[in-house]
Amino acid sequence: MADLGESSGRQDDIHDGTKSTNDSDPVCGTGDSNVTVSRGLWSSNHAQKRKLILHVDLNNTILVSDAARDQGTVAALDHFLTTVTWGRMSKHGKWEWLSDSPSLLPPCKDAVSYYSQFGAIPGFTSTAGRRFHGALEEHLDLLRWPKGLKGDRELSVKGEDGRLYHWILPSFFQLLKDLAAERWEFAILFRTFGIDLPRVLRALHRAVSEGAHPLFPDLPDLKLSMNTTPGRIRCSKRGVVVSRAEDCVSTQDGERGLYQFFSSVQGVGGFQDHYDWWVTNAYSIRGGKPLWVDPFDHHVQHIFIDDNIRQNDKDTVVNPKVFLYPGGTETRTACISELYDITLVQTDLLRAISDTHYFTQRVHICLENYERNLQQGAG
Repeated sequence: MADLGESSGRQDDIHDGTKSTNDSDPVCGTGDSNVTVSRGLWSSNHAQKRKLILHVDLNNTILVSDAARDQGTVAALDHFLTTVTWGRMSKHGKWEWLSDSPSLLPPCKDAVSYYSQFGAIPGFTSTAGRRFHGALEEHLDLLRWPKGLKGDRELSVKGEDGRLYHWILPSFFQLLKDLAAERWEFAILFRTFGIDLPRVLRALHRAVSEGAHPLFPDLPDLKLSMNTTPGRIRCSKRGVVVSRAEDCVSTQDGERGLYQFFSSVQGVGGFQDHYDWWVTNAYSIRGGKPLWVDPFDHHVQHIFIDDNIRQNDKDTVVNPKVFLYPGGTETRTACISELYDITLVQTDLLRAISDTHYFTQRVHICLENYERNLQQGAG
């Protein structure tokens, strides 16, 4: 893992102005969204249980809706499909499809997503993206609230089509159960640019503390604490300020302090990140949601799960700040590819809908890759 604490020397890395002195390749994850592991309990003969801090996006990650865009379940899923369907402009200026089914990663080097080329298109699968209408209907059916069960004011939502849907994906609740069954110490921090955080925290409180979810009535047995007070993360050229209730930590006190703050959280809570800062930085890595990573830490592992994590530093949503030395205070901004499937997970919303164990599988992959790199660093 020690390689992550040093500059990789790649031409496309971003290093906050510091020149690379290491010509070795970065330590990377698989980069393959189709890699899966057993659905059984995770185990490793050499692994020491670490504390897991899961930073989890909301919209298009565990929610299929977007209050800020006024998108219900149908519109949000239709919009997501524009980001995972691929083509290119022909020499004659005509759009050519390069995929017949949605995929998280482009099918070839010169493919671009429909969204990247044309922006948000309402009713995509009824117009230009008709070939993907079947995928929309299939996953809407999988999102349906169980027949015969009464809707819940926080956990279910009525779609634009009048049908009742899950508001929070069942695969997220399954993740909580799986981590508890595997005896991990873990905390969940929602990290969102949007305005849904207060409602999500209320809904989680009903499910986790009151046992209100009909599919997961035993969640209170996990004894997860809930912090229903939303926090804020604000970024500027002067640094980063993290605040929640009476707590306030900033980079003026050193980046190690922020890492320790996030590493010490307990239970379930959340923070609203700084969307305007991301816009100001042209939606690039430099304006993304900050994540502090200590690649030498054997006791805590941070994992960020977000649909907008991409292996393109000019178009990604997380700004990973990697400490250079054990116990040190200096960091560099790592390229996304270095940490992909180690501490960064790009959400495949369709699989998160269709596979109840999706998030558990992605976390397992990060656990294995992180452990492998720790062992290599120790050697």
